[in-house]
Amino acid sequence: MNSLPAAIDAGPDLHTADKLALSRACAALWMATLSLMTAFMQTPAPAHRYLIARKIARNLGTLREQDCFTRECRMIFSNLSQRWNAKAEQLAAKQEDRPRGGIGLRVANA
Repeated sequence: MNSLPAAIDAGPDLHTADKLALSRACAALWMATLSLMTAFMQTPAPAHRYLIARKIARNLGTLREQDCFTRECRMIFSNLSQRWNAKAEQLAAKQEDRPRGGIGLRVANA
């Protein structure tokens, strides 16, 4: 009769299960990021595009740190993350140039 708890007795099987769970989570995050990229292309509102670009950059940064991807793939995620960060900064700069709260609205001559 074995008196070890199942988690301790599982040993390598638990490690394999953790790797599989991480791999699935990374794949799900990658799919969600692709969906955000699609949303970015279909959203005309600059404020929403800025927020989506920031989220895409963060997701790619998270994917870059995961060991379940090859070194080459992580390098691609890193480059993409930098590009999306730059895009978000570009959109943020455009946001600062725009009037808010009705300030700067033109009134047609009557």
